[in-house]
Amino acid sequence: MSNPSIEYNFRLKDSLLGVQFLFVAFGALVLMPILTGLDTSVALFTAGVGTLIFQFICRKKVVPIFLASSFAFIAPISFAVEKWGLSAAMGGVVFAGLAYTAFSFVVRYKGASFVHKILPAVVVGPVIMTIGLILSPSAVGMATASGDMLGAYQALNPHFSANDAMIIAGVSLLVTLICIMFAKGMMKLVPILCGVSAGYILSCFYGIVDFSKVASAPWFAMPNFTTPTFQLDAILYMIPVIIAPIIEHIGNVIAIGNVTKYDFVKKPGLENTLLGDGIATTVAAFVAGPPCTTYAEVTGAVRLTRAFNPAIMTWSAIAAILLAFVSKLGALIASIPACVLGGIMILLFGIIASVGMETLIKAKVDMANPRNMVIIALILVPALGGMILDLGVATFSQIGLGAVVGVVLNLVLPHVENAEELDLPQVHELADEKDAK
Repeated sequence: MSNPSIEYNFRLKDSLLGVQFLFVAFGALVLMPILTGLDTSVALFTAGVGTLIFQFICRKKVVPIFLASSFAFIAPISFAVEKWGLSAAMGGVVFAGLAYTAFSFVVRYKGASFVHKILPAVVVGPVIMTIGLILSPSAVGMATASGDMLGAYQALNPHFSANDAMIIAGVSLLVTLICIMFAKGMMKLVPILCGVSAGYILSCFYGIVDFSKVASAPWFAMPNFTTPTFQLDAILYMIPVIIAPIIEHIGNVIAIGNVTKYDFVKKPGLENTLLGDGIATTVAAFVAGPPCTTYAEVTGAVRLTRAFNPAIMTWSAIAAILLAFVSKLGALIASIPACVLGGIMILLFGIIASVGMETLIKAKVDMANPRNMVIIALILVPALGGMILDLGVATFSQIGLGAVVGVVLNLVLPHVENAEELDLPQVHELADEKDAK
């Protein structure tokens, strides 16, 4: 798998595309710090800086992917902040990032065969599927104004209903689809931005856009940076959490490789992508930013737009850093109603799930093999069903739990005699090359 067109080409005309991808990531990027009590401006800053760090480390072949707030850390950070305080919680995240970095050196030492052994397609495929499918209720909730969202809209427009929210979400989605299928030129390159713009304009007519926070926000403000402190209990609590984002990271790197038809597992190599993610997480924690992870939403957007130039993500990172300091622009983006983004997310999360299926198909996983069926079933159902495994020092749920179950089953279940070998070709080819050397 090779695509020589994946070359880093930094051009001013791609800046709008970069802003579009930031729009895609924005909802999840700021939601994580909102849920954990972290500063959203710091989250924007560390997402941008983390992405630039990732690109620098992977400079041999930059990956067109964006790094931002990791949802795997929501529950652990919330607990740690409540128990030890924000500063100590971030100290724990610093060491979690260092452990993440250490894992990248294990992969560098053991080689790709190590990854192939613990993460074949039969594990990675359904894990990618869960990344999209687990997020689907949140997309539907945004599109239908579930929970407290409807009350917030009705505070601005008492006559606004859930059906109105679905209309706005539907318009956002429809305009995006029209641009994908029929637009030409620049419009075809920014379908998501077009969809968000259409939904935002319609939201203004419905009277659910709150401009008061935009008006009151200063033009410039310093993000609320906080330095970490280090407590052993918080450190030991946080380190085991990295298992989930590591597996999610590998799934996302393989997914973007499937989308772009370029083997990022081979070059720059998982050892470098993992290293970039780990260092980005550590740096983010030093200023009280959320841990970083590769964003599946952006992978879905890359697939839609076919904008493979990695420099576009540099523009996304620059835009995120600027928004961290330009409060009025950040407030304007934050004023976009959730139902607008919900319509887009329904499409993007479904695309991520389809990438997981594509991983299984391209690796020719034998679905008639009982071993494969067991592994896939026991990844999907616990993850999608919301099962929680509390080990005391760490809690696994959803993507993390499904991934851990899949890895363990793949290692302990015997292979059926004469069954077709499960494989990720790009990983296996790299292993063969290293063995030959």
